[in-house]
Amino acid sequence: MNDIPRLSARERTILELLVSNGEMYGLQLVKASPEIKRGAVYVTLSRMADKGFVKSRRVEEEALPGKPRPRYSITGLGQTALNAHDSYVAHFTYKGAPA
Repeated sequence: MNDIPRLSARERTILELLVSNGEMYGLQLVKASPEIKRGAVYVTLSRMADKGFVKSRRVEEEALPGKPRPRYSITGLGQTALNAHDSYVAHFTYKGAPA
């Protein structure tokens, strides 16, 4: 059973946001969810990249010239981890029980 991906609530939220919105900047993730705090978003994204759940690419915006900023997207492994986590939770949660 150790093969089940372990996702924190913050990681799950980030993956769900990336699935529904596509590529996002870290601060867009913060604005999209009260669960994601500005001080923790890049640390969390870095750990998720190390796990292979997200990837980033540097983008320079015309509206904000200067240093390119990373945009994050979910990887195939991240999608698999999210699906596995959701299936696991659904399987072991019965009606009326807290998730």
